[in-house]
Amino acid sequence: MNNIHIIGIGADGANSLHPRQLDRINQSSFLAGGERQLSYFPNFKGETFVIRGNLKELKKRLQDESRPAVVLASGDPLFYGIGAYLSGSVEAMIDPQPSSVQLAFARMNESWQNAKIISVHGRGITGLAQKIDGEEKVALLTDETNSPDAIARYLLYFHMMEYNAFVAENIGAADERCRHFTLEQMAAASFAPLNVVILKKNRAAKSWTTGIPDAEFSQRKPDKGLITKRDIRILTISRMNIHRSSIVWDIGTCTGSIAIEAAKIAKDGAVFAIEKNEPDLANARANFQKFRTDVTLVHGKAPDGLEAFPDPDCVFMGGTAGNMDKLIDTCAKRLNPGGTIVLNAVTIESMSKAYQLLKEIGFDVDMALAQVSLSKPILNMTRFEAQNPVYIICATRKEEQS
Repeated sequence: MNNIHIIGIGADGANSLHPRQLDRINQSSFLAGGERQLSYFPNFKGETFVIRGNLKELKKRLQDESRPAVVLASGDPLFYGIGAYLSGSVEAMIDPQPSSVQLAFARMNESWQNAKIISVHGRGITGLAQKIDGEEKVALLTDETNSPDAIARYLLYFHMMEYNAFVAENIGAADERCRHFTLEQMAAASFAPLNVVILKKNRAAKSWTTGIPDAEFSQRKPDKGLITKRDIRILTISRMNIHRSSIVWDIGTCTGSIAIEAAKIAKDGAVFAIEKNEPDLANARANFQKFRTDVTLVHGKAPDGLEAFPDPDCVFMGGTAGNMDKLIDTCAKRLNPGGTIVLNAVTIESMSKAYQLLKEIGFDVDMALAQVSLSKPILNMTRFEAQNPVYIICATRKEEQS
């Protein structure tokens, strides 16, 4: 029988536990937990271990522990909890309590099997917009920085007015409080540090699928049209091999059209964009806001500025600004295994140079020449107008021969 038990505990402390679990705690020689959880057992006679940023030490202690040991965790230890961290390397029995999310939905009288669950506890909020957009129900695990009021202001920035909120504070404790809010009300309220936010859609909202019409984007004037146009954009995105968790770079983002399409696919990843022309930054930000894509945008001339980005799975180069050699070299060195570089060129010279550079550094390269004509009215008839042809260069690193 395992000598280690991980026991979930609610906000009402020892009162939430079964007598069998209480006996296990009282009979153990080693008890670990957060300060609040350990405070529920002031008369414990064995050794205690306070968990606060020392999980590696705890894991090592448990691996070497031969005595009966208990680790206390909040709610369900396998739900964003310590159980998931320990279970891979420590053999233990896990006894869960209802999680804070379960209890919050119960207080709201709402089913939750179809809810999207997202944690912003101890994490940056960047990218949250595309994770939430389109979901019917969302549960958010918060912290003191990403508090309910901060989340409401964030959602209002992205015009997510179709959501109402329910906030459960100190759930399960004597001072539990549960309230319904509009986003405007939640933005102006204050909350206890321990809370769960539930968002529920109250009406339909505009949704965008791959291939957003060009006219929907804010673009530079009078040079309107500096954008990767829809048909080329679809072909480009298809070659970038973007997955839900991909890290994507968009170099020379301009209007942000590629970054936006990428962010809607890589909802659990992240998109990083860089643009050298300052006037284009405002358009990109306006487009990110309109299409509910929270993209990290940097003003700079790549490859300068790329050092702050995490290594990518996919790179798109919409423009190289005369730095093609350095850009391709930098991106090739930083690209994650199995990653893809896609470069769009409008001249034969740029296409040829990109092809040669990518081949020289050992990449497999395939190219497509996209020539698109769009229908245009002429009197009471229709004609086709040719768009500028675009070379789409796609490069992947050659697999090592066994």
